[in-house]
Amino acid sequence: MPPSGTADPELLALELSDPPPPTDRRAVPASATSPGDPFAGGSAPLPGSAGEHLLQAAYGTEQRARRFYDEQVLDHLNPRMREFIGRMELAFVATADARGECDSTLRAGPPGFVEVLGERHLAYPEYRGNGVHASLGNISENPHVGILLVDFAEALIGLHVNGKARIVEDGDLRAIHPSLPTGSAPGRSPQRWVVVQVEEAYLHCRKHIPRLVPMPHERSWGTDDARRKGGDYFDAKETDRPWRRATQPA
Repeated sequence: MPPSGTADPELLALELSDPPPPTDRRAVPASATSPGDPFAGGSAPLPGSAGEHLLQAAYGTEQRARRFYDEQVLDHLNPRMREFIGRMELAFVATADARGECDSTLRAGPPGFVEVLGERHLAYPEYRGNGVHASLGNISENPHVGILLVDFAEALIGLHVNGKARIVEDGDLRAIHPSLPTGSAPGRSPQRWVVVQVEEAYLHCRKHIPRLVPMPHERSWGTDDARRKGGDYFDAKETDRPWRRATQPA
């Protein structure tokens, strides 16, 4: 059947349903299993959320998804993944607060700025920034993070790393891992680190990744110069907002 752009009422209710209560077990829907399947009846968890398993059943993609879980999803970083992380210069980080309100951000540095601490842990540095601490604030309420690292220049491949994070001061982490670099970015020293316990690691396919050619570029590491940081590029400075009105004197 060709796509119609609308969903049946039953499917729409599933797509827009309220989130299930928190659980550490991600049971597999009976409809997503077959007789003799070791996962039948929800006897063991699969990677992913209950929501994705339900939608796989609704959309008829259980077999494709199961093949991906079986062939690509790990609960640790294998040697090839660790080598990949060690040459990445940027990472996209997704977090959410206790209410599930989301934020995504970019972290960047010289190759290897994301430190692999072992097959089940990695860490990325937090430098002095704008003082908002949006990502760290989310992590302090909700430890679940999603990291996407992409090689845009050579392999045209990506790596997802999902897990639980905690904030560790630089000195505390350095006491445990004394080999951490002190100046991974020129003129910048980490104030603290986000340490991620890996729960899922899996491939992001190259099909729609654009090839980007690195160009020589002088980076203003650690600058406080507003113009060099981008200034008011989006003309936001003079735009009214409710919290500004609420704090202005009558």
